[in-house]
Amino acid sequence: MGINDWSEQERPRERLVRDGAQALSNSELLALLLRVGVRGKSAVELGRDMLHHFGSLHGLFGASLSDFSEVHGLGMAKYAQMQAVMELARRAIAEQLQAGDLLSSPEAVKRYLRIKLGGRPYEAFTVLFVDVKNRLIADKELFRGTLTHASVHPREVVKEALACNAANVLLAHNHPSGSPDPSEADVRLTRTLSQALALVDVRVLDHFVVAGPQVYSFAEHGQL
Repeated sequence: MGINDWSEQERPRERLVRDGAQALSNSELLALLLRVGVRGKSAVELGRDMLHHFGSLHGLFGASLSDFSEVHGLGMAKYAQMQAVMELARRAIAEQLQAGDLLSSPEAVKRYLRIKLGGRPYEAFTVLFVDVKNRLIADKELFRGTLTHASVHPREVVKEALACNAANVLLAHNHPSGSPDPSEADVRLTRTLSQALALVDVRVLDHFVVAGPQVYSFAEHGQL
């Protein structure tokens, strides 16, 4: 039975308008993005299949196009829809970070980094450059590596900080392996970058390690 055959009170779109998006299940929200299902399955059932296949929303939105297309009924068009939603969410949070003090919104910073780095299959190193009021100036992915290592050059980080006229920075990288715990190399890198940036009066406010939905903060653990 298609969604159009459901009673109005049960249809996801009507329920969202009446009760708010928070009233819908994950599969119902996905159905609104998909708009249509496939032969023999409603959009809600297809949404359930997607969640079952990828294990979670995080797994779904972090999937590559080839993995995404393994689910019957999914392809490039629906993949593009999902990625567009994630990018809009990232930009909405970025607007919040640009308008206020990042240190007063640590959870917003973590949400932003989960969206940006949490689903990457490779290790990436990102720097958030902020002004004297700790408002976001720019967010740049400076280095990209393999699943286990990214080569980060302090000189390049310092050069970008000066180009952005940044007063402070927040460092972030991901661990595709799944554990957010920093390695000894991460600790050494944080120390090296802190010392290099201090020479040009730029302070490292925090270093975040992102592993899927988990985010480790150096500052919260007293490591800065």
